[in-house]
Amino acid sequence: MSGKLDGKVAVITGGNSGMGLAAARRFAAEGAKVVITGRRQAELDAAVKAIGPNATGVRGDVANLADLDRLYEVVKQKHGRVDVVFANAGVGELVPIGQVTEAHFDKLFDVNVKGLLFTVQKALPLMPDGGSIILNASIASIKGIEAFSVYSATKAAVRSFARTWTTDLKARKIRVNTLSPGPIDTPILDGLAPTKEGVEQAKAGFAALVPLGRMGRPDEIAKVALFLASDDSSFVTGVELFVDGGMAQV
Repeated sequence: MSGKLDGKVAVITGGNSGMGLAAARRFAAEGAKVVITGRRQAELDAAVKAIGPNATGVRGDVANLADLDRLYEVVKQKHGRVDVVFANAGVGELVPIGQVTEAHFDKLFDVNVKGLLFTVQKALPLMPDGGSIILNASIASIKGIEAFSVYSATKAAVRSFARTWTTDLKARKIRVNTLSPGPIDTPILDGLAPTKEGVEQAKAGFAALVPLGRMGRPDEIAKVALFLASDDSSFVTGVELFVDGGMAQV
């Protein structure tokens, strides 16, 4: 039985945990050769083992352009091309406007905006015409969530990239789409508050805002990423696809 991504090569940044790891596992199960990145070697090694023999891990930080160059050198040497890019790596912190620091601003924009842009740009020489680029944004791109101003601005930039890159790359038939999750139960949420109790309160608060009454699961994002990566979405480009249990829709 053939998979939806048979013979394809996929790069997933931040593929060592959460939504990225779930997507990597699903892509590999559908026949793709997957190259993932992450900043922590032990976690990266464990993720590669969990994904299986079609996975390769390259340690690096998307905000570091030399690390991105090294990533694509590995992709070029091992596979010669990349058919799907899931620019998934991102960071988030709750900081009220009065407490925003230059360090907070630079950290979020370096990873979520600069890192994402160059993740895509540096893939293009290796990408055949007709490839698929998926940008991981957030419902924060359209919602005014308290204390999330810098994070939300980065995700609005990501959504804008999908529009402009769709037109930039139209001659090459490369599709660019944004996947915007609602609250998903992943390790990134552990950084939202200084205590475990605070994190649990934040999670409960998010779940209460979702019409489906719960937070999402990483694999629920992975299934939508697979749709956008595969020919199932062959006439879909430039969109922002919300996977949020209705939170930003009603």
